[in-house]
Amino acid sequence: MSKQTWNDTSGRMLLFRRPFHEYSLRGRVALSQIPLSVTAGFTAVLVLAFFPETLTNPLFISFLVSQVVILIACYAIPWDRLPYPSFLVIPVLDLVSITLGREGGQDSLTGISLMAVFPVIWVCASGVFPKTAVAFSFFGPLGIIWLPLLIKGDVSGQDLTRSLLLPVMMLGIGVSVTVMTLSMVRQQRDLEEKDAQLQGVLDGSKRQERLLNTVLDTVHLGVLAVDAGGNDILMNRKQRAHHRLASPADNADPNESQLLVFAPDRTTPVPVEQRPVRRAVLGEEFTDYLVWLGAGDEQRAITTSARPMTDHDGNFAGSVIVFSDVTELVNALAAKDDFVSNVSHEFRTPLTSILGYVELLLDDDELTEDQRGPLDIIQRNSERLLTLVSDLLSSRSGQLIISPHAVDVADLVRASISSAQPRATESGIRLRADAPERLEAHVDSARISQVLDNLVSNAIKYSPNGGEVTVSLRADNRNVVCSVSDKGMGMSEQDQKEAFAKFFRSEAVRNSAIPGVGLGLSISKAIVEAHGGTVSLRSEKGQGTTFTFAVPV
Repeated sequence: MSKQTWNDTSGRMLLFRRPFHEYSLRGRVALSQIPLSVTAGFTAVLVLAFFPETLTNPLFISFLVSQVVILIACYAIPWDRLPYPSFLVIPVLDLVSITLGREGGQDSLTGISLMAVFPVIWVCASGVFPKTAVAFSFFGPLGIIWLPLLIKGDVSGQDLTRSLLLPVMMLGIGVSVTVMTLSMVRQQRDLEEKDAQLQGVLDGSKRQERLLNTVLDTVHLGVLAVDAGGNDILMNRKQRAHHRLASPADNADPNESQLLVFAPDRTTPVPVEQRPVRRAVLGEEFTDYLVWLGAGDEQRAITTSARPMTDHDGNFAGSVIVFSDVTELVNALAAKDDFVSNVSHEFRTPLTSILGYVELLLDDDELTEDQRGPLDIIQRNSERLLTLVSDLLSSRSGQLIISPHAVDVADLVRASISSAQPRATESGIRLRADAPERLEAHVDSARISQVLDNLVSNAIKYSPNGGEVTVSLRADNRNVVCSVSDKGMGMSEQDQKEAFAKFFRSEAVRNSAIPGVGLGLSISKAIVEAHGGTVSLRSEKGQGTTFTFAVPV
């Protein structure tokens, strides 16, 4: 017989088809009475078989009848509607019934008094009034023996003392049962408290899970969490849409290798080991990895970022991958590049024509110095504009060409200030140069002049209230260091972080309607870095800005 079958059979034999505490109060009272009722019935069978004359004793008959009545009362009385301790009247009545059985059957059967153990255990195990229950376990059995003796009279001290063993035994049983019951009650209360706490934690966890799922399904990003084996743990609504987009039309449940994932050229399939999810499963951490999902007109550009998860021991436990649809942004950048390319090509032709005619005018030997000066400025700025157009094309292709040669950088500084002087005067700004008489370096003069012009122009442009712009030049070890300082509007910390980004213009500049396209600083940084140098800035909002670049001599 299997263990489960044995347990089921034992449960049916003991009439316990479910845990005791799951029964109603009426059922628990009846089940508590059944052991004594069964024992009383067995006693009746023994008496009928071996001592039939005892059945003529009215006290013994009263014992049997009272047991039947008590058992019926256990089932008939709605104990759950009465005050909770009221059921304890049953074990008290049991003691009275046992007293009748002892007096009526002690001539034929000995040990009927031991039946008192059932009501004693019942009272002590109830957990109600534990001190009274312990007292009951002694005085109840003692009453079974002493009361009949006292009623009959002519009782000696020896008779009373002889009967003390049973109450003492019952007292020991009562104390043991009470102690165990109290301990179990305390354990039960602790378990109930822990169960309530665990239930609270579980409810909180479920609320957090519902909140997390709601948030993840609300955000416009695809989120996928995988375990260390690459199995999906979590996938939000947006990511399910991405998965459907990348699924082949004839495959409803593709694996990673079957998904339509393409490189930035939109046609070359990305190798399985280079796909975002595969890289994440291998423990890689990456940001803004661009792929295209799907095919045809529905194809979308997706940037992916992944961060690994670790367990308590620091071992890799999985990864979280975020998918962001940037199709509109990619298309906008492509349109911007096409626009820049087209405009740059359109600018190049008229600028070349202007430079040609300026050169023709400058070749005239009859020009005076006053006439030649403005033409030089026109030529220089036209060349600068042509260089800017070339830089726009280079910024699109990512190429920037420099041609270093021996140059007096101090002369470049003075030329830049001279070129910017008319505009500075118009804006009420004082231009000042702090440079040595001569400082030679091996640089591209046109490119360094472009950097100086950009920085000086910006310093004037972003000093709407006038003030002073200072261009400082010095040698520092093997570097030429140049700083352009103004007392203008300054920049916030956030703007400083993005100042060198292409096409970036701060909100304050946009609101002030100061003209510009946001390429000057980006191109200047590229020129300095192409020389092997560095460029930095220091600014405080409302106090001014200082740009500093350094290039090797």
